[in-house]
Amino acid sequence: MKRMQSPVVAVVIPCLNEEAAIGAVICDVLALPINEVIVVDNGSTDRTAEVAVAAGARVVREPVRGYGRACAAGVAALGPDTDIVCFLDGDGSDVPAFIPAVIVPLAEDRADFVMGSRLRGKRERGSLTPQQIVAGRLAGLLLYATYGVRFTDMSPLRAMRVENLRALGMREMTYGWNLEMQMRAAAGRLRCLEIPVDHRCRRGGQSKVSGNLVAGLRAAAKIVSTFFRLARELPAKQLDIPRGIY
Repeated sequence: MKRMQSPVVAVVIPCLNEEAAIGAVICDVLALPINEVIVVDNGSTDRTAEVAVAAGARVVREPVRGYGRACAAGVAALGPDTDIVCFLDGDGSDVPAFIPAVIVPLAEDRADFVMGSRLRGKRERGSLTPQQIVAGRLAGLLLYATYGVRFTDMSPLRAMRVENLRALGMREMTYGWNLEMQMRAAAGRLRCLEIPVDHRCRRGGQSKVSGNLVAGLRAAAKIVSTFFRLARELPAKQLDIPRGIY
């Protein structure tokens, strides 16, 4: 692929009851050279959708809950001219100022998949739980052992060329979406780049996973099952996997 000239970039933000934070997130994103913000309302019971529209986003509704399902709905809603899609959370914990850093390597054809690592960047105290840090490190070790590509996190702040993302064949509709994307990118021999990004405590609302022990355990179980399922489907011995770039 050649370097893109002024690529069309869309940002997809999956949301569930993020009324308190989503407006400011959208304003921060639209202050950047971004063509469109798509907020996927994943069955919110508050005014998330109304606030998002007022802030300048296009809202897509996906009433069936599931993080991966919301992300997939955002991808399906992309305009036909969109070159690059970037994802981030709508609770204000991701820092939109780092969006250009994950987009530029794609536009310059230096990478096919770029992810921000919260573990390598500066984090506000308490922004990540110990379980999230351990999960990111463990996933990174497993991915390196299986595919030879280094990751330290499963951060939601990530970007990919639309054509490559659609070619991955994503199927995970819940918390395993991010890990599946990383595994399929590695197994598909895409050039994977991880960069440090800052991370903050959420700006409003309540965490659906990190602040809830039961939900956290369910998410962890789904992530583990996703890894071993995909590792069986995409065995490294059948692929000529180059080392990722990092």
